[in-house]
Amino acid sequence: MAAEAFEKLVELHYEGLYRFAFSLCRDASDAADLTQQTFLIWARKGEQLRDSSKAKTWLFTALYREFLGFRRKQGRLQVMENSEMDKEWASVPPDSEMTLDAASVMDAVHKLDETYRVPLVLFYIDQNSYKEIADILGVPIGTVMSRLSRAKSQVKKFLELNLDASDELSPFFKLNPSTGTTGAHENE
Repeated sequence: MAAEAFEKLVELHYEGLYRFAFSLCRDASDAADLTQQTFLIWARKGEQLRDSSKAKTWLFTALYREFLGFRRKQGRLQVMENSEMDKEWASVPPDSEMTLDAASVMDAVHKLDETYRVPLVLFYIDQNSYKEIADILGVPIGTVMSRLSRAKSQVKKFLELNLDASDELSPFFKLNPSTGTTGAHENE
């Protein structure tokens, strides 16, 4: 029975964990290793979790901690103060309209500092709530909201600077200048 429960857990969360790991390390092999390591940790310690409804948060937290450990071992961990990113970017004029494609958006996301990229990926790609992200990262909900806001502003600014006006792309990816969201999240 425990093997069946483990298989179900992997089936439910492998894809989301892999996407999150890939967004962190930007390498398919490292992402697969991190995801496998996370499930190995679950196999060893998962029974300690008292509330099974928190398994998803536990897995994402474990993966993130493994990633940080991986980065520390490689000596590549970069610490950035929030105050360095406090400068607010100019908003897009209301009458301008931009079109985006998924590759441009993901390129912009990957250029973000890890401090801002991680909550953005957890929220929009892995669809975690603010509370789940706060638990995963070990920060207050207000910090999550602030980082998400700054991340969206930075992505928007990057796209403003790098979008070629001649591109004819899907209207699904049109950026709403007043909200800074794409058609995928118009109703949020």
